[in-house]
Amino acid sequence: MRSRPATRRRVQKKSQRKTFDKYEYYQKAVQSAESDVLFLKKTFKTLRGKEARILREDFCGTFMLSCEWVKLHRSNESYGVDLDPEPLEYGRLHNLPKLKPDEQRRIHLLEGNVLHWNLPVVDLAIAMNFSYYLFKSREVLKKYFINVHKSLKKEGVFVLDCFGGSQCYDAIEETNNLRGFKYYWDQAGFDPVTNRALFHIHFKPKGQKKYERVFTYDWRLWTIPELREILTEAGFQKTHVYWEGTTKAGEGDGIFTRTEKGESCESWIAYIAAEK
Repeated sequence: MRSRPATRRRVQKKSQRKTFDKYEYYQKAVQSAESDVLFLKKTFKTLRGKEARILREDFCGTFMLSCEWVKLHRSNESYGVDLDPEPLEYGRLHNLPKLKPDEQRRIHLLEGNVLHWNLPVVDLAIAMNFSYYLFKSREVLKKYFINVHKSLKKEGVFVLDCFGGSQCYDAIEETNNLRGFKYYWDQAGFDPVTNRALFHIHFKPKGQKKYERVFTYDWRLWTIPELREILTEAGFQKTHVYWEGTTKAGEGDGIFTRTEKGESCESWIAYIAAEK
């Protein structure tokens, strides 16, 4: 008789191991929210000489950055905006409960389109993980940048990330071995006429099958000069580029320095900070 509950427990644990949580894997593989918010805090302070208190995370998904932002200071607030209810709900169920009650109250989630003019007014707006690459025309991207400009306070700052390099023109699949699973970044194709590229993310948990095309992105690859020009046209007074340094092995070191000159390499990541 005693063996039955034990057997049920073993079956339950086995079933739990097979449960695939795509957002958990995404957050572990792609996001670095703790270091990102420190970079954002420092960048704003350097440019404006004061602290940013109110952040808006556009295309926020599971709003991990917003959660880390409110943890930095008891006066920090964050707005998360996303059109897709699924990742927002995931964040409510999994990320929000990890915060203290006071921190939870300082996060405000909005399900809506960032192209709308009535975005929350903030000190600092961000568009991370190349999310705005889904805007494939100059006209639409400029409309978004104008909306961001309108939503910033007088000395507000807008920060976005971007990537590029010669490798972006090749059909490749990169494999990254992370703790407990493999993460695959798959570039399926590139069109030089439109600068559009198709990407997939695959995951393979240890001891399990490979989950193909868990996330798919149909993006236009915007260049740094294009982005800076459109930001200026949208009303921003100054733009600054932050370029990632490299290790001795030639990999990115996660340290971003303001510069007006990059380097030609197979793959790079940079930030652009735009001052209102």
